[in-house]
Order: sequence, then structure tokens, then C-alpha cells
Amino acid sequence: MKNTAKKKAATADEIAELAMKGEDVSRFFTNKGEMRPPIQRVNVDFTLDMLKELDAIARDLNISRQALIKTYLRHALNQHYLARKAAR
Repeated sequence: MKNTAKKKAATADEIAELAMKGEDVSRFFTNKGEMRPPIQRVNVDFTLDMLKELDAIARDLNISRQALIKTYLRHALNQHYLARKAAR
């Protein structure tokens, strides 16, 4: 049986180091990814009752409160745009 070791993927820091040395790093990029804008942190105030509701739902779904809020907000935005489109 052949003993073949798989090469581990280079880390972002290792790739950056190669690039700073002037080496070609194009082999690490496939152009299949997607550029996303940086995340902007915001503060939102919730009532204690609303937090309790969110926490209970998040616990039932086995996800974090933050993930639940993001999911619900995305759903609400989608519904908003669908309603606007239907109204035209």
C-alpha cells in the first residue's frame, strides 16, 4: 500500500508572506469565490421580553441569538422587497 501524504492547504498568513517576498501566489486563487463587503457592527436595543422570546426560539433551533436575529431580519427584508414588487 502506498503511503501518500496530502499537502495541507496554505494559510492566509503563509500566502501573504509569499506575496510580500514577491512570489507568484496565483495558484492559491480559483476566482470562484465571492467578494463580500466588510461587516458593519451595530447596536440594537431590545426589551427583556423580546430577548427572552428570541433566546427561547434560538435554543429550540439550536442556533445563536445572533444567527436567529440575522435570519429573521433577512426574511423580513425579503418579504418587504417581494411586497414592493407585487405592488407595482
